[in-house]
Amino acid sequence: MRTLTVDLGDRSYPIYIGNGIRQNKELFDDAIHGKQVMIVTNDTIAPLYLDAMVAMLSVDYKVDTCILPDGEVYKTLETYGSIMTALLEAKHNRTTTIIALGGGVVGDMAGYAAATYQRGVPFIQVPTTLLSQVDSSVGGKTGVNHPLGKNMIGAFYQPQAVIIDTETLSSLPSRELSAGMAEVIKYGLICDAPFFDWLEQEMPDLMSLDNDKISDAIYRSCVAKANVVAQDEREGGIRAILNLGHTFGHAIETEMGYGNWLHGEAVAAGSVLAVDLSWRMGNLTDQDVERSINLFEAANLPVLPPVNMTLDSFIERMALDKKVLDGNLRLVLLDSLGDAIVTSDFPMESFNDCILDALEASKSVSSS
Repeated sequence: MRTLTVDLGDRSYPIYIGNGIRQNKELFDDAIHGKQVMIVTNDTIAPLYLDAMVAMLSVDYKVDTCILPDGEVYKTLETYGSIMTALLEAKHNRTTTIIALGGGVVGDMAGYAAATYQRGVPFIQVPTTLLSQVDSSVGGKTGVNHPLGKNMIGAFYQPQAVIIDTETLSSLPSRELSAGMAEVIKYGLICDAPFFDWLEQEMPDLMSLDNDKISDAIYRSCVAKANVVAQDEREGGIRAILNLGHTFGHAIETEMGYGNWLHGEAVAAGSVLAVDLSWRMGNLTDQDVERSINLFEAANLPVLPPVNMTLDSFIERMALDKKVLDGNLRLVLLDSLGDAIVTSDFPMESFNDCILDALEASKSVSSS
């Protein structure tokens, strides 16, 4: 088992990474401070892992469960309300601990419920997808979607611990594995060029779930995110670099309908747009662009936006992004491979051309 710490003073917490550690009760005991536990999961994960976790924790705690429907489409205030109802009906008090057992949707909603139930109760992240293990479970972003924008309702609220069991990846559909790899690649692009080089060499083994290499990729991703979050917990500055490709990607997710494009798929296509715009601004070489596209493709990820989107639909959706400041759209772009910047200083002509050329390429591919 490997351990690292997200250093946030009195809100610091450990991240544990290992094979089979979801059944290590001591890790949970260290993070549970009361006698009540509510496990929030979904109807895909529950049949796989819920009974064993309930049996393990019931030795010392009163354990209740809340099983949500699976999918991004259910990341709503209504579903969040069902978690609140479960807590209230089971008479959980403010010393209860919520455990999020599942992917990013479960983690975001359970975390938001923890942030707001009786004005805040402890919670533990047990992420079961690659995307949630390397991204959404770390850093304290919680929330739900709104029909007009993704993650527009939420709170910064840190967990007591993140328990990453790599064994859960064996049950992950290949499409979900690829979606998670988009966030792994992101870290190489924004802050760790040697990691990007390593991913180019190891992607075949990573996609086949070589245990040692996937553990290394998760660890290095978590180290990168923990370092950024420690500098900027509430995204007032540098933390925004973690959103490479996300402004474009959230526009894709919202326009296409939540869940039709997985988050990681939209981030991959969005990251390629950000790379392309960075190249048009003279920050990247032709080889940088080619390497980036090739790496996303090696992870079986889309590198072009949906064929039925338009420049206007991108602009309309991106105008609602949380990084818009005083009416100015700010984007995460690359100053060089492995070095990201957050800026509103980009030529609109290049921005428009970047999207239009990608849409034209998408149409060419779909018609061939």
